[in-house]
Amino acid sequence: MPTALSTKRSEPIPALAKFHCGWYPLPNNPHQPGVGSYMQTKVIRKKSIGVDSVEPSLTPPPATETTFLLKPKIVGKSKKRDIPEGLWSKCPRCDSLIYDRELDDNLKVCPKCQNHFVISARERIHSLVETCTFEEIDATMESVDILKFTGVASYESKLAAYKKKSSLLKDAVVTGIGTIGTHRVALGVMDFAFLGGSMGSVVGEKLTRLIEAGTDRGLPVIIFSTSGGARMYEGMFSLMQMAKTCGALGYHAKQRLPYISVLINPCYAGVMASYASVGDLILAEPDAMIGFAGPRVIRDTTQADLPEGFQTAEFLQQHGLIDAIVHRKDMRARLIYYLDFFGAARRKASA
Repeated sequence: MPTALSTKRSEPIPALAKFHCGWYPLPNNPHQPGVGSYMQTKVIRKKSIGVDSVEPSLTPPPATETTFLLKPKIVGKSKKRDIPEGLWSKCPRCDSLIYDRELDDNLKVCPKCQNHFVISARERIHSLVETCTFEEIDATMESVDILKFTGVASYESKLAAYKKKSSLLKDAVVTGIGTIGTHRVALGVMDFAFLGGSMGSVVGEKLTRLIEAGTDRGLPVIIFSTSGGARMYEGMFSLMQMAKTCGALGYHAKQRLPYISVLINPCYAGVMASYASVGDLILAEPDAMIGFAGPRVIRDTTQADLPEGFQTAEFLQQHGLIDAIVHRKDMRARLIYYLDFFGAARRKASA
């Protein structure tokens, strides 16, 4: 009985025959001339709905339209919450986020890098004087536009905008009589938030009256200065305040009464060139920028490289202008210490 390999099949094999393994003829068999050989080829059965079909594995599948069902989105409550403004502050030096309550409790000083934030005049007064001992003087004094200054915006509109922005301030300084420790003092604190702490007629007049009140009552004078300089909207009237305040301090010194000047970042121009730099004792907060003109103006004018740390409180202390640099949290205790010293020296001199 002949085998499958030795039997010649003359009938063609259907292309779509229903079998799993088929035989395809190979002509010109070298072993048996005239007799075709067969190669076993695997085919794949493809089943469709109602129809069975077989196609070679090398044949690409027919193109069919496929519909993909999109999974529906599950809509739920988001866990992300909007953080209200006024809860966190970012330190400009170390980029740390600080809870505002913690920052206020620390007197606006970064707990990580000790950077001193800007603090308002009334907050500073509250941190220094004893409770309910501060009596503000000249609280209703306000600036007027005597020169009718007009620029990008009028002086009157700027004053109105800053008064509205800070309802507790009428100008850039708060003055009054208060108690620090056991010492009654004449205290003046400038606020940079009001027109850059610029010194106009009202600032000069309020400080002059404060110094005169301290002289009449025999009280030491303490002034915290932070300013960008004289107020340009008042022209010559603002420059006159430099001589007026220094004259009042001259009479105060004749009575052998102490004057302590505290410099806060920043302190520049006409303020630094007048009453801020003539104290019997000059203190400053850490890293405070202090000078007459800014470093960029001085560099462009002199065409020279400035030394490292130029115009910082630490640089000026090394060169003899500042007597001591005091951390804000230590300021009250240090002022009490200095007032005790001045008071003991005065009592000894009068004995």
